Amino acid sequence: MAAEREILELESFLPYRFNRLADAVSRDFARIYRDKYGLTRPEWRLLATLGQYGVMTATGIGEHSAMHKTKVSRAVAALEKRKWLVRDACPTDRRVEYLALSKTGAAAYRELVPLATGFEAKMLESLSEEDRGALLRGLEALERVLMPR
Repeated sequence: MAAEREILELESFLPYRFNRLADAVSRDFARIYRDKYGLTRPEWRLLATLGQYGVMTATGIGEHSAMHKTKVSRAVAALEKRKWLVRDACPTDRRVEYLALSKTGAAAYRELVPLATGFEAKMLESLSEEDRGALLRGLEALERVLMPR
């Protein structure tokens, strides 16, 4: 008798569920920054990262936001074309550039922050207090295990 084949049910496989959920949330939130400013996901992530941290290198942005360097590079070029980003060469290493938001980019970031926090609040408010607490504790626990500092 042939051995029974083991089957992985994707719909109940935790990594698959996380990926689908993250994509659904990201697509839903993308409507906000895409409709208001025509930004792509990488452009939004770059804008948000620089808005939070001020000055960073493209490498640092890629590491922080888990974006491939080509996506970071394209997002940098797009935001620079809009005049939302400025580059400053490192005086000791010309291969390194420091990136920061321009005044226009910083203004767009400030306009998007309440939209982002409102989106998050609406999503969390759709859960019961118990589920919201469980979700946040579970995320923190997985982040400690999977993304130690």
